[in-house]
Amino acid sequence: MAEQGRTGGAAAAPEHVLVVFPGYHRPWATWIAQRLESHGLRTTLQRWDPPREVPLEDSFGDLLLARGQVLLVLNDWFFELGPRPAGEWNDVLRGFVAAHADRFAAVNLTNRPLLPATAVLEPVSLWGVGEDEAEARLLSRLALEPRRPVGRRPLPGTLARYPDTPPEIWGEVPRRNPRFTGRDDLLAELQQRLMDADRGNAACTLLGMSGIGKTQIAAEYAHRFSPDYDVVWWVNSDDRNVQRDRFGELAAELGLPAGNEPGERIRAVREALRRGDPHAKWLVVFDGWDDTEGAGVLLPHGPGHVLITSRNRGWAEHTEIVEVPSFDRAESTGYLMRRAPHISGPEADEVAAEFGDVPLPLVQAAAWLGESGMEVPEYLRMVREGRLSTVDEPTGGDGFPNASLTSWSILINRLRRAQPQAVEILSLCASFAPGRIPLGIVRAYPQAELPEELRWMATDLPAWTRALDTLVNYSVLTRESRGPVTSTEMGPHQESVHMHRLVHDIVARLTDGPHRADHRKAVRTLLAEADPGNPMDSRQWPRYAELLPHLEPSGALTSRNPRIQNAVLNCLRYCYRSGEFTAGVRLAEKIRTSWTGFMDPLSQPLLDLTTQEGNVLRASGRFREAYQLDHALQQRLRLASPPDELAIMLCNGAIASDLRHLGQYTEAEALQREVLDEAQRLLGETEFVTLVARYNLGVGLRLLGRYQEAYDLDVETLARRETVLRPRHANTLNSSIACAQDLRLLGHYRDALARQESTFRMHVQLLGPLHPQTLKARAQLALCRRREGGSQQDIGALMSSVLDQLEQVHGRGHYVTLSFVNDYGNYLREHGDLAQARDLIAEAESGYRSLLGPAHPFATGMLANTGLVMQASGERADAMAMLEASLAGLTASLGPDHPWVLGCALNAAAARNFNGRVADATELSRETLRRARHVLGNDHPLTLSCQIALAADLRGLREVEEAGKVEEDALLTLTRTLGAQHPHTLSARQRNRPYWDFEAYV
Repeated sequence: MAEQGRTGGAAAAPEHVLVVFPGYHRPWATWIAQRLESHGLRTTLQRWDPPREVPLEDSFGDLLLARGQVLLVLNDWFFELGPRPAGEWNDVLRGFVAAHADRFAAVNLTNRPLLPATAVLEPVSLWGVGEDEAEARLLSRLALEPRRPVGRRPLPGTLARYPDTPPEIWGEVPRRNPRFTGRDDLLAELQQRLMDADRGNAACTLLGMSGIGKTQIAAEYAHRFSPDYDVVWWVNSDDRNVQRDRFGELAAELGLPAGNEPGERIRAVREALRRGDPHAKWLVVFDGWDDTEGAGVLLPHGPGHVLITSRNRGWAEHTEIVEVPSFDRAESTGYLMRRAPHISGPEADEVAAEFGDVPLPLVQAAAWLGESGMEVPEYLRMVREGRLSTVDEPTGGDGFPNASLTSWSILINRLRRAQPQAVEILSLCASFAPGRIPLGIVRAYPQAELPEELRWMATDLPAWTRALDTLVNYSVLTRESRGPVTSTEMGPHQESVHMHRLVHDIVARLTDGPHRADHRKAVRTLLAEADPGNPMDSRQWPRYAELLPHLEPSGALTSRNPRIQNAVLNCLRYCYRSGEFTAGVRLAEKIRTSWTGFMDPLSQPLLDLTTQEGNVLRASGRFREAYQLDHALQQRLRLASPPDELAIMLCNGAIASDLRHLGQYTEAEALQREVLDEAQRLLGETEFVTLVARYNLGVGLRLLGRYQEAYDLDVETLARRETVLRPRHANTLNSSIACAQDLRLLGHYRDALARQESTFRMHVQLLGPLHPQTLKARAQLALCRRREGGSQQDIGALMSSVLDQLEQVHGRGHYVTLSFVNDYGNYLREHGDLAQARDLIAEAESGYRSLLGPAHPFATGMLANTGLVMQASGERADAMAMLEASLAGLTASLGPDHPWVLGCALNAAAARNFNGRVADATELSRETLRRARHVLGNDHPLTLSCQIALAADLRGLREVEEAGKVEEDALLTLTRTLGAQHPHTLSARQRNRPYWDFEAYV
């Protein structure tokens, strides 16, 4: 088809179309090009931003160098390119473009009026129409008849989404900035890097100083390339708790079966993103993520893309780095002239130079010039000569130009005169933390005691709206959206704003004055009003995550108001209940530093603080610190007169927990019995605290190896919890896990597995598959299945999966994870993978030594597992030394009759036999069997293992007759109790030497 001009009728359809667009409209240009190519045309995309120093007619002439039709993608933004005066555009349209009208066509993407001379392009409107109609109008404008698509069929997933159709999931991306300027090359580089990255590693970090425009670039990327994604999710990352909560909210949007616990939701989201199910084309933006410590827990991998904004160069270890420079001079002047059309090019250049081409101060300068209409010489004179009257001029930080600080003071002084209510909002915002500010709580809680000068905020909605609009117009604040734009707008009481941390710092200094203390008091009062009052309810955790960052800057941590103190404690309880242990420890330390300066050490708030601080310390594995904290309180309580019996009882319960974790099992059990007796006396048999004390006593008995006593107590506690709490309460389910664990340790493997399978199913139903307590139940299920003797291949896959999930929940070095690292290492050793088993057991042993010290029973017991790996590897002499050390160490700390000591003795006897010390082995085996029968009974699997071991040693001494009788009796009992096909029974029949694995109970 040859090119033809218009000849009195419809123009001939072109073979080639040059699609010309401003970078802002790349999604539309991509969609147009794909639609045209599907109808047999060749297309070329041309991003166009004609330099201001080049005559506009020449720039249009350059477009005609391409063959075929030139299709302009228009809206009102198109005519701000350059920028140039409207008259220049009209002149070129009426002249040059009109003379070549046969070569130019246009589509229009807006319902706002365009320049009058645009009529020469006969633009067809695509605004507000559906995809099919838009395609029909496009084809009609280019004189193309609709036809069946031709050419190579695009690969699945490569078709661009119609730009007016948003992604299926669109989460809290900042509203698109209609004044976004330049950065086209950087955005194109960013897209290229993400697209070219290997699957699972498509992550880039926009790196630069504060105020350089990282957030704006990330938001523009999300909007500009949204047709490439099915999911776009924005995560404010200034505060770790807000970040985790926001990322976890994606679980509900993806329809994942996760509960309300943040860690559980995060793990579910990461797994879904990794699989690309239900969506493979996803983009997650972490805005303001400066701490790389949590990268391993949060950073998703998979077929989608991750974009991070940060000032921390440490992200180079995890992602690709894209440096964000200042504006180039053309971008600076272009932005200034669009926002303030009355200034000339040379004036814009002078302003850009004054502010070093740094976007944030340029935005404020442009807003000032555009809103005030002030002439540039006068403005620059004020910036260069002006001095602050009430505070010392702050110095710039993080590369921020000093001149801009004066410009902020000019703006605020003007607002004080023209819009004082806007300054009052600013001053109030300065009493929150920077970043996301839940400003709507001012209107949500009108009963709060606001200072007189702020009461208008709760009652005068028009004034509130005007003041916020003014601040947004001057680019001091940005409004935050909680999702895609819908027909239902947020009410003012739900409104959140975002204040850049650098702007926050400047505003805080410039608005500081006699009212600051009152404003901080107002904010902490509002935070207390916004406290949901129930940190145990996981549905309220998002609210607590939102309030938490603002406690310290508002002065809530130093408040003497009981209501505010309770709100602070509820935020700490939230940290513990939601698994945010690190944040909880930091918050508790800050609260204690503040409160000890003015509170009685035995006041109720400090007692409650100690309880919660101890909880988060123990949950973090910091057992010695928890003990020191609780012990210090115990000493104070003992000296108090009159004694506070309830406080003493609760403190003793905490100390008993500390002692158990520290390996002092006998002392912990004695103290826990006292606590239970006191709880029953003070509160009664069925009170919640009493039931917790009963449960903890069962834990202590189990650690002492008194499995039958533990089981009897746990069964009774379970029954009481089912009656008092309900069968499906989380604490009731925890008691059910304890009963199954007791049964397994007693050797009743089938009963233990049957109970634990039922318990695990109920955990999944009630708490979700990835809740920490569900993972505890799943770990116990894996151990029950291993002992019951099911399919070993299935058990191996289950244990590997549980370990992965525990690592995601707690981290690799956490004591709960270390326990299962050890268990999985034992399994792998038993099934021949000695290399990995050695690595895992060494990791667990080293971890527990570091965490608890070398003398702790866990660290000592794990020497037995190390010895077994050595023995299986043929290192018999070294294995014997290790196994004997484990036996001696546990005997010294636990006594000769503890089941762990009996297991170590079983292993040590085998090592003696293998090293030729058969008589010594026989002597140890006889003594161990005697003790096992006394402690565990004749039918326990460990007792029967000791019996099989003794038979082997007797055969080594040629005591064949006695060996036969001992072995036959053991085999009959094993067959009766475990079954003929159980692995223990089969192994004994094959005369394999039995062994014992050490397990750290947690």
